[in-house]
Amino acid sequence: MLKLTLPEQDNLFADCIDHPNVVRVVALSGGYSRDEATTRLARNHRMIASFSRALAEGLSAQQSDEEFNAMLDRSIQSIFDASIT
Repeated sequence: MLKLTLPEQDNLFADCIDHPNVVRVVALSGGYSRDEATTRLARNHRMIASFSRALAEGLSAQQSDEEFNAMLDRSIQSIFDASIT
């Protein structure tokens, strides 16, 4: 498994992804906002997310349980959607 920062060039890691000895290539959000990171991830086919900071973006202890859960659900869905390209 390779854990790499999202590349500037789309599908830069395609050869790695296709290599028979590589199980998975996962993308770090690289300090980008969640929106930017998911946009970049969606353009890099067959990479999947390993976003921790981007996942937690917008979450706060001051939110109600409902607000927190709704924000977390939206985050998870957007990262999942970008990972299935």
